[in-house]
Amino acid sequence: MKDIRFQISLYVIIPIIFAGIALISIIGSHNLTDYFFKRNIEPQRAVMIFGTIMALITFGLGLIIAKLLLGPVERFVRKTEELGILAQIETIPEKSKAHTDDMGRFNVILETVTELLSKVDSQKLFPQIVGQSRPIRSVLNQIVKVAGTDATVLIVGETGTGKELISESIHEHSQRASRPFVALNCAAIPDSLLESELFGHEKGAFTGADSRKLGKFETADGGTVFLDEIGDMPLETQAKLLRVLQESKFERVGGIHSIEVDVRFIAATNKDLSRMVEEGAFRQDLFYRLNVFTIQLPPLRNRQEDIPALVSEFLQRLGKEDLQPSPETIQILSSYTWPGNVRELQNVVEAASVMAGSAIEPVHLPVHLNQDWNGPEIPLTDASPGKNLDDHLRELEKRMILDALKQCNGVQVKAAKMLGIKERSLWHRIKKLDIDITSLKAGLT
Repeated sequence: MKDIRFQISLYVIIPIIFAGIALISIIGSHNLTDYFFKRNIEPQRAVMIFGTIMALITFGLGLIIAKLLLGPVERFVRKTEELGILAQIETIPEKSKAHTDDMGRFNVILETVTELLSKVDSQKLFPQIVGQSRPIRSVLNQIVKVAGTDATVLIVGETGTGKELISESIHEHSQRASRPFVALNCAAIPDSLLESELFGHEKGAFTGADSRKLGKFETADGGTVFLDEIGDMPLETQAKLLRVLQESKFERVGGIHSIEVDVRFIAATNKDLSRMVEEGAFRQDLFYRLNVFTIQLPPLRNRQEDIPALVSEFLQRLGKEDLQPSPETIQILSSYTWPGNVRELQNVVEAASVMAGSAIEPVHLPVHLNQDWNGPEIPLTDASPGKNLDDHLRELEKRMILDALKQCNGVQVKAAKMLGIKERSLWHRIKKLDIDITSLKAGLT
């Protein structure tokens, strides 16, 4: 016999149950009242008993439903706490303190576990991309959505934000992953040679063309072409590129036969293409063809919490895993605006690692980073004669923590990352140094 089952949402079932109980109560009370009135008997006692019975039934049913719904959630939360998973999440203690009720606690824990799973997922899918901040995870989420399609992608971001790395990730997670990925920096090729690089050329097409050369499009047939700094492409070449985008056909320089290719386009720029269109420096029709799916890469100054991880990654690549930056160095690096973004940070770390001994200290950083930092300073010439070295170190530590908390608007999780320490360690230091977080936050508002 065929098993026929209907799936009905709890959002429908539960309201119907309680509406049905209310309806039964109304009908029952009416019938009881009518019954007793017809016999000239006062109905209050009977209605009160009936109402009490219905209230008990409703309470019992509500308790059962709450147990059925909240039971699995409570078991999940309890098991999660027993496994120690939440200990890895530094935001959970501060958030949990704000909620004393079960629902608030469940909500905080479920949200935090979801965030942890998101970080784990991003690490697994994109091991080459360093960063766990919300802005970078938003980018990774967009990559997942667009990678499986053949849509043209336009990556927009400042210099040094990792546009080519993102384009490679899109290719690696696409259906064309087994085919070639060909990258070309339009700003690095002279205008006279750019067409030859893109479309190839025939023998004798121009002086020096001693043999036929395949262009990037032919080389990438079946795969992906990444055109970096496309805003620097000449208008004449833009017109020819538009034809490839529209018809998937082109001719080699000096050739007469059309060549058909199957490639996916990913373009990148650090310029405002829409403004360039208004100024006539970029073709409007090409802009519309490229601007199908746009990914905006966040600058490093908007994802400062990723800086400690990036520094560790760069030191690992240099084979200097044992060399670690001091907390003060991390604070300086996190306070800088980084106009050159990740590329600039990488160069700074590499240069500092050459000069450093057992740890990277502020003195090993470029002068302009120290000049731009308004961190705590305690000149020894101003030291009070009544204080010893431990007192001065305590004052220095307190000033550094206060400065980090002010820059992070009192958020201890961000301040701990800026200082390069665990949140638990920061919490103990705040207690030890008698720092009043409540007054600090009040002063920032």
